[in-house]
Amino acid sequence: MGDDYMDDDEDYGFEYEDDSGSEPDVDMENQYYTAKGYRSDGKLDEAIKAFEKVLELEGDKGEWGFKALKQMIKITFGQNRLEKMLDYYRELLTYIKTAVTKNYSEKSINAILDYISTSRQMDLLQHFYETTLDALKDAKNERLWFKTNTKLGKLFFDLHEFGKLEKIVKQLKFSCKNEMGEEDQRKGTQLLEIYALEIQMYTEQKNNKALKSVYELATQAIHTKSAIPHPLILGTIRALKSVYELATQAIHTKRAILHPLILGTIREISLSVNPLLRMSIQEEQYTWFKLNQIY
Repeated sequence: MGDDYMDDDEDYGFEYEDDSGSEPDVDMENQYYTAKGYRSDGKLDEAIKAFEKVLELEGDKGEWGFKALKQMIKITFGQNRLEKMLDYYRELLTYIKTAVTKNYSEKSINAILDYISTSRQMDLLQHFYETTLDALKDAKNERLWFKTNTKLGKLFFDLHEFGKLEKIVKQLKFSCKNEMGEEDQRKGTQLLEIYALEIQMYTEQKNNKALKSVYELATQAIHTKSAIPHPLILGTIRALKSVYELATQAIHTKRAILHPLILGTIREISLSVNPLLRMSIQEEQYTWFKLNQIY
């Protein structure tokens, strides 16, 4: 991912009164760019000290402290100082209620979570996601709450902790219900993200009955006007459609490569499906392969 929100110097939608001429702000700004200069020169320890100086100069929490904390999170992650990084992250989360705009904090935190997702330390990722969710209890940022829970759900899928994943899915679905307790079709995009998670989970569990039910719901959601799915989400759902079509054809052709489908083991043909799926996504065309194309 890019560093737009991890390494930003521009104004990304801040809505503050124009007090840029005040001396404290000028001092903090100068200190911030001094620290960035150290970081650019590879003097990371000096950079950390200089960014911490920004926090010392700060009275009320504001944009320069928020930016400084983002930089320190990035540096300490690169240094593998994970406990210190988490300390900085906890402090940054105290800024999201009033110190920065809702939109800016949301994009910044998403960028941070994407940035640290390259780590293979699953316990670290889980800690970050859960720490974020704790901070969001009072922040009233539904979109960020949903995205963070989705990331946590994907982590539980990777860990094969399906019981925990099911709890996440239940919470996500509840957030997409209307006052009548029915699925709010205005949240079609969110529903598709949930269905994609379920499709992966039920595929892994070889639960074909549940898989068929979720696929039918996903197909309905795709056709709602509010649903604008990410290509990878749509790809997951449409790949399942291809699997079902192949399974149906296999009943008649009885070709050996398709036998695992009849038995319900969708994963066995993933090596055949995924390259074609990736190609379709790159071309932004969902023209799925025919039976003879996988031989």
